[in-house]
Amino acid sequence: MSEKPWDGRFASKTDRTVESFTASIAFDKRLYRYDIEGSIAHCRMLAKQSIITEEEASQIIEGLGRIARNIERGQLELDESLEDIHMNIEAQLTVEAGKVAQKLHTARSRNDQVVLDVRMYLRDEVNNVLRGLTKLRQSLVEGARKHIDVIMPGYTHLQRAQPVLFSHHLMAYYEMFGRDGNRFEEALARINVMPLGSAALAGTTYPIDMAYTAELLNFPKVSANSLDAVSSRDFVMEFLSAACICMVHMSRLSEELILWSSAEFGFVEIPDAFATGSSIMPQKKNPDVPELVRGKTGRVIGNLVSLLTLMKGLPLSYNRDLQEDKEPLFDTVETLKGCITVYEKLLPHLQVNRAAMEMAASKGFLNATDMADYLVSKGMAFRDAHRCVGEIVKHALENDKELQDLSLSKLKGFSKLFEKDVFDLLTLEQMINRRVSEGGTARENVMKAINQAQETLKLKVGDHESQKLDKETRG
Repeated sequence: MSEKPWDGRFASKTDRTVESFTASIAFDKRLYRYDIEGSIAHCRMLAKQSIITEEEASQIIEGLGRIARNIERGQLELDESLEDIHMNIEAQLTVEAGKVAQKLHTARSRNDQVVLDVRMYLRDEVNNVLRGLTKLRQSLVEGARKHIDVIMPGYTHLQRAQPVLFSHHLMAYYEMFGRDGNRFEEALARINVMPLGSAALAGTTYPIDMAYTAELLNFPKVSANSLDAVSSRDFVMEFLSAACICMVHMSRLSEELILWSSAEFGFVEIPDAFATGSSIMPQKKNPDVPELVRGKTGRVIGNLVSLLTLMKGLPLSYNRDLQEDKEPLFDTVETLKGCITVYEKLLPHLQVNRAAMEMAASKGFLNATDMADYLVSKGMAFRDAHRCVGEIVKHALENDKELQDLSLSKLKGFSKLFEKDVFDLLTLEQMINRRVSEGGTARENVMKAINQAQETLKLKVGDHESQKLDKETRG
């Protein structure tokens, strides 16, 4: 049983059951790189402020470097009795650097240390998510350009409503994932705040320089209130909230791919590499990837609810309950990145059944609104036109015909305003290309949106590469 940093206060050793129960090393060990990077910056600040000597700082930093290399090589055995990654590194530093290691914890607490690690971890992971979203949006734009002339039925209430370009449908998800990216970018501003120096809750009496530590760790801001710094996790909740919305968008896309790939729709076929078969039915090809993404959405939503529930009753400042923030966060990060990656790889290989889509779009009176609009253009009030076309639809249903199959004389029986030119407006191409309002499904609109998207994505890729280079330079 390892010694604890608080042993001086206690008369008896911690029970082994308690050690196991309170340990977080099993999941927070992934923070080791950030813990060491933060400790090096803290050590340099202590030396700069003459709180420790330069020689002591050099010994500590060299020891931390050896620990990092040993962890990366799998040569350091982590001890559950030391509870977390912070205490494991501190204990090992004593082995590597000797008694001077005990000076590293001057002017800090595990409370501000852990929140620093989480902020640094989440900052990197948000940038990874943003890169993934850019690739996913690229896949959607490339698919939209590839299938620009494919027409499908658009739906409301899961009933065929009006024809749209399949590309227009894909670009709707481009917009959704774009807003998701904006949310993550905005969350970064609140993640990217340096808390180290807040200590346990009240700050420290040492003459520290938090701005210098922030500069070393590439934080643009320092926390303004020590109580808030160690006890708030709203930056984690905000990330989880953005992740939930993003996963809901992916779940909606999943639902459509599942429906469209069924025999009842037959609009698309999931690539073999992204589907599975049945253990008993040889003919089956199951859309397991979209189904799993849809299922994992509930898991991510649950993680947000878990953290909201955790936080809602906590008084200021730090409480041990906050140890439970990491597993929902880590799980959400890995789940979200995995779902983004699998769709970014799946979408370019999605097989589109143009004939099935266009056949579905040509049946079910999807041109009824266009017929009503035609009557309006001839001077009829829209409500009257709506009623008139509804009567025509009823007649067509009774006679097993589509609107374009009715004769001009039959249409004139419902309104004298009908002329031969009405039939020109009832074709799929005309219905698509006449919808030129901003954001409408007209081909020229969609091509404009695709071109603009590609320019935007070029800039995004440039931003991501710049961030990556900056991080590598700092490393």
